[in-house]
Amino acid sequence: MSKSMVPDLGWFDRDRTKFEDWWRGIQLFLKSNRVIETDDRITAILSCLRGGVVGIYAQKKLDELDEELETQDWDKFVKEIKTTFSNKIKAADAKWKIKSFKQEKQNIVDFMIKFEALAMKADIDELHTIFLLKKNV
Repeated sequence: MSKSMVPDLGWFDRDRTKFEDWWRGIQLFLKSNRVIETDDRITAILSCLRGGVVGIYAQKKLDELDEELETQDWDKFVKEIKTTFSNKIKAADAKWKIKSFKQEKQNIVDFMIKFEALAMKADIDELHTIFLLKKNV
């Protein structure tokens, strides 16, 4: 049996400033351990939520998993967990920055990398991203 390339990440304890890094790590963990089935992915994520509000959320989701006979909706779960635990201040800050971010004398590759990173942090849809890109180049 092969060893996982990504180490166990430990617990997420509701510190919103650490959520983004924890989420990226959990995605790598799921991928490297080939956790493919939706219910298995959700269960693995819930197993990393401990204490306080996070623990209550995990228990609520586990109860829902026990009650439902169908496979959970992965996209719905991801949206819910990101909405619940992500750092909303970072997203609001990124939305403000991306609206005023100009290419000016930056190399196009550098501009695109920074613009794409801001768009992901701002969590805006593709149509709005294209509009801002056209406006800011």
